[in-house]
Amino acid sequence: MNLPGNVLRFEVLLYASLMLDALSVAFADRAPGPDMPAQMIAISTLLAGGMILLLLYFVRLAARQRKNWPRWVLAAALVLSVISLVQVIGAKGVELDSGIEIVSCVLTGMGLYFSFTGDAQGWFNA
Repeated sequence: MNLPGNVLRFEVLLYASLMLDALSVAFADRAPGPDMPAQMIAISTLLAGGMILLLLYFVRLAARQRKNWPRWVLAAALVLSVISLVQVIGAKGVELDSGIEIVSCVLTGMGLYFSFTGDAQGWFNA
């Protein structure tokens, strides 16, 4: 089973994006404060890690098992990420972590573009 070029680009770009997301979670500020207790930080870190693992599974389903619906779930996740990113940038401005998220969203957008164009169009099962 040879992957079409655009499907391979989709897979590589989304894995790179999720790797950046994992690095962002790993280096996130975890200092407890009055509005963010230690338990809340632990729960949010576990949820972020679980979400990254779920998205990794969706990329694998789409690229390797030729499923169509995970591409649409990944596209919806990108839309939600962009909305969240715009809100964070509006509140705090562009900082290092939001800069990493911008790069991650761009990589995801490029990967999704490749998954819907060129030789990838006939790859995914409906």
